[in-house]
Amino acid sequence: MKSIEINKWTRKDYYEFFSKYDDPFFGIVSEINCHYAYEKCKKDKLSFFAYYLHKSLVAVNSIEEFKFRCINDEIIVFDNIHAATTIGRTDGSFGFSFISFNEDFHQFSKSLKKEIEEVQNSSGIRYLKDSSRHDVVHYSTIPWKHFTGLKHPGNFSREDSAPKIVFGKAYLKNNEWYLPVSITGHHGFVDGIHLAMFLECFENMMQNKLTAQ
Repeated sequence: MKSIEINKWTRKDYYEFFSKYDDPFFGIVSEINCHYAYEKCKKDKLSFFAYYLHKSLVAVNSIEEFKFRCINDEIIVFDNIHAATTIGRTDGSFGFSFISFNEDFHQFSKSLKKEIEEVQNSSGIRYLKDSSRHDVVHYSTIPWKHFTGLKHPGNFSREDSAPKIVFGKAYLKNNEWYLPVSITGHHGFVDGIHLAMFLECFENMMQNKLTAQ
């Protein structure tokens, strides 16, 4: 990671403007075509959750604007961004988890599987030290329903500039599988063009138009 000299930073005006807001986050709700990935996971007996979580993280790490964070009034850009995601339990509760980014899907999937097992063998919200790291995207999944809107809870007393991504239930439309995606980011760091870039990159990966596994 490295510190950004704010007076030479091209986003200086945007960051200073939006950081004055009580809630500087903005976002969109969209969907991506995930037909190739869905059918591949079914055919190869892979976890679809692990697959789309990994590809979304690869997409995040390909866009520098998603790597900026504000820490103690200093602008930092991280080398890699990791996943801090909620994981559901069979009793309907959930726990937090942390999975390090790895470009290799199989290695990432192994780490995720271990985290899932640890969450399943725990209770409560499981808020660990890694859950509050800055070099993460906060992920969640609503696997029971596809959605067209979403609202996040906010804690304005805590320093937080990490993007938030939520996935819905994949569903069939015109014989193709689609995945609902909500993405929210700090407007001082990302604009609409960057959210669109993420969605395009994510969809291309899920459709095997860029690097697959």
